[in-house]
Formats: sequence, C-alpha cells, structure tokens
Amino acid sequence: MNSLYQAQLATLKTLLEQRQAALARQDDIDVVEGVGELPVQEIETSPADKATVRLLNDLALESAGMNAAQMGSVRRALAKLEDGSYGECEECGNPIGFSRLQARPEARLCIACQTRAEKRAG
Repeated sequence: MNSLYQAQLATLKTLLEQRQAALARQDDIDVVEGVGELPVQEIETSPADKATVRLLNDLALESAGMNAAQMGSVRRALAKLEDGSYGECEECGNPIGFSRLQARPEARLCIACQTRAEKRAG
C-alpha cells in the first residue's frame, strides 16, 4: 500500500521525468561529441601525453556507464509509479519517506535498509 498522496506522487513523477530528460540530453551530447567511441584519440606523442589520453578516455567511459546506470534507476522508478509499487522499500516493504524520495526520487530502499546495505558494503 502506497502511503504517498497524489500530489506528492505527481511532484515525484515530475522530478523523475526531469532527471530522465537531463540524462537523455547528456546522452545526446555524448553522441554528438563522439563518446560512443573513445572521446580522445591517441596520436604519436610522449608517454605522458598517452597516459593523459588513456585517463581522459577512462573517465569518459566511466561517466557514460554511470549515466546509463542512473537512467536505468530512473526508468525503474517511473515503471514502479505506473504499477503502483513506487515508494515501497524493496527490502522490507515499508514506505519510503517523502523527504527521502524528494532527495532521491529513484530510491529503492528506506533509510533503515539503505543504512544496513551501506554498512554491509563498507
């Protein structure tokens, strides 16, 4: 049972849609700038320049991977809004507080379960 009011759900849906649009715009920028490939091409230069090029490429690829993961989280949250399960902790089933969802609209866990997960991981 979802404990969020319709107005709160509408606010959160708007936040999720804005985040999705921002991530899509970033994807479009990356495609235009050629991040689908390596953004910085290696040329015959000094070893230090080659290391810099590799670092820049690694950072760009990591950023693209994080962007894709964030887009997946946002899409899952929007799907949960559609099926009525949005706002429920995936671990314990308790409601996720509105203030947490405002801060992280794609949150899957309540504060207590998120804290436990972070302690296990860290």
